[in-house]
Amino acid sequence: MAAAFNRAIAAVAGPQYGYITRAQLLAIGLSRRAIHYRVEVGQLIPVHAGVYGVGHVNVTPVARASAAVLACGKGGVLSHGSAATLWGFNKYWDMPFEVTVATSHRRRGAIKVHRSRTLVSQDITQQIGVRVTTPERTVLDIAARLTSRRLTRVVNDARHAGFLHLNDLADVLDRNPHHPGTSRLRSFVANPGNPTRSPLEDDFLEFAKRYGLPTPVTNTHLLGYEVDVLYPEERLVVEVDSHQFHSDRQTFEGDRNRDVDFLAAGIVTVRITDERMNQKPEHEASRLNKILAARRKAG
Repeated sequence: MAAAFNRAIAAVAGPQYGYITRAQLLAIGLSRRAIHYRVEVGQLIPVHAGVYGVGHVNVTPVARASAAVLACGKGGVLSHGSAATLWGFNKYWDMPFEVTVATSHRRRGAIKVHRSRTLVSQDITQQIGVRVTTPERTVLDIAARLTSRRLTRVVNDARHAGFLHLNDLADVLDRNPHHPGTSRLRSFVANPGNPTRSPLEDDFLEFAKRYGLPTPVTNTHLLGYEVDVLYPEERLVVEVDSHQFHSDRQTFEGDRNRDVDFLAAGIVTVRITDERMNQKPEHEASRLNKILAARRKAG
């Protein structure tokens, strides 16, 4: 009988990174006394109220996040900053883990519990075996706590990764009009251009807006190359560079070769460094406006 219970426990705990709940143990058929005995002999190791490691405690961040979700019951779902890290939007795990539930729920150990009446089944999915809010719901939940620059980067990186789609984002915003993050995200749906790839490109779009430059097309393909910024009417490409980006000779030579290919096709390339854009923005904007005007005049 013990061997059969061991197999059943392993079957449940395996997909849960080696963790199992008290409710699951009871459902398998273990009695409360049997659970207590297994805890005493070290076969079950308590990690949260009602959650045990089976034989050992898996301390990897994803496993601990899974245990935090299990500790909050069937309705628990990894959310907010923890969900953002699971999706790869953040690089680091902040503690405590954040979990959202539909009803009131007390905090359990190293878990920050959020209550939400607007979280529905379409806002919940699984990522590498952990119940988690969808990318669009995750972005909504963290939007209010991010700077504008960081939020832009999160949205664009998530779009590039294929996790976030603007129609899904629009849906979650429409369903949550009073959420603190909704107003912060409306502009991304209203201006569905190609997502930028780097903070430098984000800085250029903000720079262009601040100094009255035309709104460009970003991250588009031209003559077989992907370009940062394109003004199609003026046939002008703007590349936003940093000294670090061009630190190797191969990149330097490749960019110059591309510039010549563009010039042969009547397309001019202007290279702007982050240093010039940040330290002399008025001067840089004035020069770029003059170049755009000259290109329009030339037809």
